Amino acid sequence: MTDADKEIDFEVDEEDLDTTPVIEVPSEHLSLMVNDLHVSYRVFGAKKVGHGPGRDWGVLGRLARRGAKQPPVREVKAIRGVTFAARHGEAIGIIGENGSGKSTLLRAIAGLIPPVSGTVHVASNPALLGVNAVLMKDLSGERNIMIGALALGLTTKQVKERFQEIVDFAEIGEFVNLPMKAYSSGMGARLRFAISASAVPDILMIDEALATGDAHFRAKSKARMDEIRKSAGTVFLVSHSLATVKSMCTRVLWIHDGKLVMDGDPAEVCGAYKTFVDAKKKAKAAG
Repeated sequence: MTDADKEIDFEVDEEDLDTTPVIEVPSEHLSLMVNDLHVSYRVFGAKKVGHGPGRDWGVLGRLARRGAKQPPVREVKAIRGVTFAARHGEAIGIIGENGSGKSTLLRAIAGLIPPVSGTVHVASNPALLGVNAVLMKDLSGERNIMIGALALGLTTKQVKERFQEIVDFAEIGEFVNLPMKAYSSGMGARLRFAISASAVPDILMIDEALATGDAHFRAKSKARMDEIRKSAGTVFLVSHSLATVKSMCTRVLWIHDGKLVMDGDPAEVCGAYKTFVDAKKKAKAAG
């Protein structure tokens, strides 16, 4: 396994990133609009506490318990009143602590999670790329490229024309003929990015997928994102790395506890977020 195949800590150093300024693509045309979006999850009952296997009630036991009092239902408000608009040509970073609602926001925009209230208007179908996106591990990389690209709207002819380009971008070489279960995590993540970016979607959403790969692959990813934006596309990037966000994005949204705290210039928003996180760490250490 090469260094490029290993999963890299997303908290990369700024000096390891491409410092070339992000290309500005000015446009007044909206690509999507999120208006007072609320997303909630319903959690039934509570998780098991203690050790050992749970009790197997059996068929008769389960039938007898049907009339028993049902466990409580708890509502978790993941997104709470988020409103913003995005324009063609923007690269928008989304930052926030774990559990703040970043990934939920992307899934709601992609139409994978129904909102409780509020609306999401998109100019075209978004393509969501996530680290945990599931490819078919028992199938070869070649078959996954065909299936994934067709799902993005490419024709069979277009997939065949772009096949070698996808393989070269993902840097998987002859592994393309092997089942996905033989791939390292890095190879799988690079292939997911290459497939998603092959269709040049109008709205590309990346959920921490650039965490895997060396500086060379991150530079290629940034160039690909620039190509998409120059083609009147919009890119969203969820990341824990402020350095990555500042090097790849023209705008940043800070999400905290499901709410939009700040929306603006990458340096300004990332600076405010870093100050918040540092203060929180000091308070925790002092307490």
